[in-house]
Order: sequence, then C-alpha cells, then structure tokens
Amino acid sequence: MGRLIAVVLFIAVLVPGVLLARAWALAAGRRAVASAGVEFATPTPEGLATLHRQAQHGRRVRRLGLLLGVVAIVASVVVFAEASVFLWLPALLTGLLAGVVLAEATRPRPRWRLSAPPRRPRRGEQISPWLLWTTRAVAVAEVAVASVMWHRGDLPDSVGWVAVVVPLATWLLAEVALLRALLRPLAGEGADVPVDEALRTWTAHLVTAATSVLALLPLGALLLAAGIDLGDRVTENVDLLPVALVAGGFAGLAAGLAVAVFLVTWLRPVRTSERALAG
Repeated sequence: MGRLIAVVLFIAVLVPGVLLARAWALAAGRRAVASAGVEFATPTPEGLATLHRQAQHGRRVRRLGLLLGVVAIVASVVVFAEASVFLWLPALLTGLLAGVVLAEATRPRPRWRLSAPPRRPRRGEQISPWLLWTTRAVAVAEVAVASVMWHRGDLPDSVGWVAVVVPLATWLLAEVALLRALLRPLAGEGADVPVDEALRTWTAHLVTAATSVLALLPLGALLLAAGIDLGDRVTENVDLLPVALVAGGFAGLAAGLAVAVFLVTWLRPVRTSERALAG
C-alpha cells in the first residue's frame, strides 16, 4: 500500500511540470500572432531603425552574458577546484540566461512618435498572467528552499550564496524589464503599433522564460538532493516526504528543460517583411 501511495504521489507532483510545458506551448501561438501583425504592416523608418537597434543590442548584451559565463567557470575552478568539472555547464548557462534578462531590461527606448495622450498596454496583452505568476512563485520557492537548506548547513556557504543571490537578482531584473514594457506609452504611428506590441511581447516572454529556467533547474536539483538525503534515513513507518521531494526535483528539472526549449525559439529577434503584403 505504501508503494502505491508513493507512486500516486510521484505522478501527482509531476503534473504541474506538464501543465507548465503546455502553457508555454500555447504561448507560441501568441508569438505567431505578434509576428504576423508585424509582417502585415509597413513600419516607418523609425520603426525599422528600432527593430535594427533592438536586435543589435540584444546580441551584444547576450555576448556579454556569455563572457560572464566564462568568468563564472574560471571562478568555479578557483573556488571548487576538481569539483568544478561538474559546474562548467551550469555556470555557462547562468551567464547566458543573465545576459538574456539584462538585454531586455536595458533595451533602448524606441525613437518613434508616442501616442498622445499616452496609452499603455495591459499586462494580459503581453503574456499570460498564469505564466507570469508561476514564474514568480517558482522564484520565491527556489530562494526559500535554498535559504532553508543553507541555514540548516546542507549547503556550503559558496553554494548557498549562488543558489540564493543569482535567481533572486535575475528575478528582480526581470521585473524591471516587465515594468518598463508595461509603463512605456504605446507607439503613436499606426504602422509602428504592431511592431511595438511584438517587441513588448518578446520582452515579457524572454525574461519570464529565462527567470523560470534559472529558478526551476536549481530548485529541482535542491529538492532532489534533499529527497535523496532523507531517503537514506531509516524510519519505522512509510515516509512520503522523500518521495515528494524527489518527485518535485524531477518535475522541476523536467519543467526547466522544457521552458529552455521554448526560450530558444523566442531568442530570434522581431523581423519585418513584406511577404504577406506581396502574396
């Protein structure tokens, strides 16, 4: 009976990861609509210049993120010595994701004419609130779990600092990018409006996905380690907590990898073409 309960609990904890992947699959439809809106419009010269500048800025800052990842690899070698052989990939991934969020948070303001009186979009027009609040909940959960394990002595100080500070800083930077996309007035020129909406949609999904990956993967690893550690202890009765932690760890890792796949598809910059008008 205990094994049956454990299997049911394991499956139940995996369900949120499946739902999250499904939500990101639906978000691809929003991206397709935003891209179609750009293709059916003929942006002004200011709009075309904005698209070019935004794409250039994104590439430059992401390269900076790659450089930060290389610096993190060197730092891990200095701090962890031989153990750093398992850390080069997480360090590089952290730098790349930080570059994605930093690029969106520091995007230059468009130079086109703004709406008068100023009109601002609603959050639901940019990204699903469910995805946004799920990301925030995961970030809070990761910081809380890492803080508890660090306080209990389950994490060394060097690992604890990274597990708490990096996801928290990325989350705060993502909130800055989301706030900028929400408060900036909409474009005033009719042809530039779909371009403006597409850029905001890209920003919202990029920072949300990057923050999700940078919170889900560490959270999954921490839960998995905690579950394995508890599973090694001998108890008289059936203990479902290790099973729940291990299942949650697998769910976090699987969900993080799934969101990373969708993140890669959002990295392509917004482009405009006249194929739709010509065809």
